[in-house]
Amino acid sequence: TKHDVKFPLDSTGSELKQKIHSITGLPPAMQKVMYKGLVPEDKTLREIKVTSGAKIMVVGSTINDVLAVNTPKDAAQQDAKAEENKKEPLCRQKQHRKVLDKGKPEDVMPSVKGAQERLPAVPLSGMYNKSGGKVRLTFKLEQDQLWIGTKERTEKLPMGSIKNVVSEPIEGHEDYHMMAFQLGPTEASYYWVYWVPTQYVDAIKDTVLGKWQYF
Repeated sequence: TKHDVKFPLDSTGSELKQKIHSITGLPPAMQKVMYKGLVPEDKTLREIKVTSGAKIMVVGSTINDVLAVNTPKDAAQQDAKAEENKKEPLCRQKQHRKVLDKGKPEDVMPSVKGAQERLPAVPLSGMYNKSGGKVRLTFKLEQDQLWIGTKERTEKLPMGSIKNVVSEPIEGHEDYHMMAFQLGPTEASYYWVYWVPTQYVDAIKDTVLGKWQYF
């Protein structure tokens, strides 16, 4: 859209934005005003050599445009789906179900329901990871590391690199938990471990997240 505007040359770029706002409804903060480059807000039009009859280009968005871009139509559906996933117990979600349906590992460690114990001196073993392979957890406190061992390899993770630890009792086997170690910024980085004896859950979280005083 083209507008013919009369405006004093001794006005600043900031004042010009206010004028454009009154004509177009574009908020000043959402305007890009260009004349041989971006027009500085603190300089006058005379200083940047604007002359009578000059063409000044304005690019901008209204608040509604911005909201429309940031709120796609299916965002509400995505939110509803995320909410639904939150309500559904983790152990019923498909990715976890396929591991849990294998049943309890034959060498799973015994659990003590309703108890809280310190970590044992030996590695925690007899658990599955998300691909259904056997996994053991070794807490190397003197090195401040968690070792996650599988048949193929052992990952040595500094405790400080683990962002969070989440867990949930396994439905129908509440004396065991499924647990995830968050290794990156998002949930996609969760390393899942299944069939963790319930009495060690708090000790694992406290050890990894550094809450020594609870021991």
